[in-house]
Amino acid sequence: MAEPGPGGDGEASPAPKKRRVAGGERYVPPPRKLSTGVSFGPAHFAETSYYFEGGLRKVRPYYFDFRTYCKGRWVGRSLLHVFSTEFRAQPLAYYRAAARAGRLRLNEEPVRDLDIVLKNNDFLRNTVHRHEPPVTAQPIQILVEDDEVVVVDKPSSLPVHPCGRFRHNTVIFILGKEHDLKELHTIHRLDRMTSGVLMFAKTAEVSKRIDEQVRERQLEKEYVCRVAGEFPEHEVVCEEPILVVSYKVGVCRVDPKGKSCKTIFQRLSYNGKTSVVKCLPRTGRTHQIRVHLQYLGHPIVNDPIYNMDAWGPARGKGGKIDKTDEELLKALVEEHRSKQSLDILGISEEDLNSSAENKDCGNSSDCTKSARADLINESSCPAEDTEDPRRDAKDPERNDVAACPPDSDSNLETLEKNKEKNKELGSCENQDSQMGEKSSEEKDPLCVECKITRRDPSPKELVMFLHALRYKGAEFEYCSKMPEWAMDDWEE
Repeated sequence: MAEPGPGGDGEASPAPKKRRVAGGERYVPPPRKLSTGVSFGPAHFAETSYYFEGGLRKVRPYYFDFRTYCKGRWVGRSLLHVFSTEFRAQPLAYYRAAARAGRLRLNEEPVRDLDIVLKNNDFLRNTVHRHEPPVTAQPIQILVEDDEVVVVDKPSSLPVHPCGRFRHNTVIFILGKEHDLKELHTIHRLDRMTSGVLMFAKTAEVSKRIDEQVRERQLEKEYVCRVAGEFPEHEVVCEEPILVVSYKVGVCRVDPKGKSCKTIFQRLSYNGKTSVVKCLPRTGRTHQIRVHLQYLGHPIVNDPIYNMDAWGPARGKGGKIDKTDEELLKALVEEHRSKQSLDILGISEEDLNSSAENKDCGNSSDCTKSARADLINESSCPAEDTEDPRRDAKDPERNDVAACPPDSDSNLETLEKNKEKNKELGSCENQDSQMGEKSSEEKDPLCVECKITRRDPSPKELVMFLHALRYKGAEFEYCSKMPEWAMDDWEE
């Protein structure tokens, strides 16, 4: 079982133990064994609540614990040094303020001195005030539920499971909170912006059985999308290899060094401007359908990554980009930043700052590589229009230490006065606050997000015209309705 968050329903985190150690050395309790499996329960779901506004599902800000055991490269280094080299998106003033506020704990004891030297098996907990991006208010439709599986029609913009900035605005949490469907096992995934058929197993045995079909490529998948231009009438097969450019932003491209893959396309209709295309992926690479359509010169009409000006005049057709990977990523980010739509990418300004600074954490290649891996764990939501079950996180509650954006000039006296009220928010007891507005009790003096007013995306911006229409295995077949934008008579 993964480690529970505040008030979690799982086994308690390492409790502080008082024990004499020779020479007055600091005692570190032994790590407890973690069992794999799904661990979200009522206490996790009760961390906060939803409200609906402007066609969007929103999450009230709440308190959350990032937890990690001391990494091998941290042993013998001070906590201050670790923060200053590997978590430099926040100034040291923030971590000092967080320590004074009791938000940093080592082996469940408050951290009083950031100069403390870390030891093997040290358990670090960092409490932050968390804000989640809004998602579409479109409900999750349950297509099938029996003793073995739950099959849903996933709306666009919803991640399947907690990752990056998303936790409560995910399919797993909404099913648990609103449909009392808990302990579900992820069989396959869909990209956050992709809608359609999504399967969950109710038991590990069922998950393993279907997982074997996926691995043996016995699972037939059919998608439908609306693409730019007049797609060829004849069947088109694309077998261009795909390479991941950035896990953090979720960007891929065709490249000879990429992984082999194959997609079969068949046009269903053409309205004079755009075409509806059936897609049959024979492999499950990241963004496979979207990248292949871009390569063919017919990107998905409203694809927020592969149909952007950042790719150049040809928009990536034929693999022509004329940019380095770094230049491409920068151009994509700048294009979304100019439109105030970074949330559509699932990232924030703070994520970008953290990524940029961690790429330069000294001469140690281990530091650079590991810091980048930490960022992927903390801040990214890997783009998944793949169905590879091996990518499923067996420990969904595992998070490295991260922090909310800092405010080194925070009024810590105000923080202490509001701490109890803020805890009410985090435990979902403050349900009577005015919806859509942040009351003074909801604001956290250490959290810059509380002081920022962001533009909400429109519901239209949160829909991408790619839909998982049908999944068929050896013993099952699940289908959803054709989306409105795929109908023959649909107009822009």
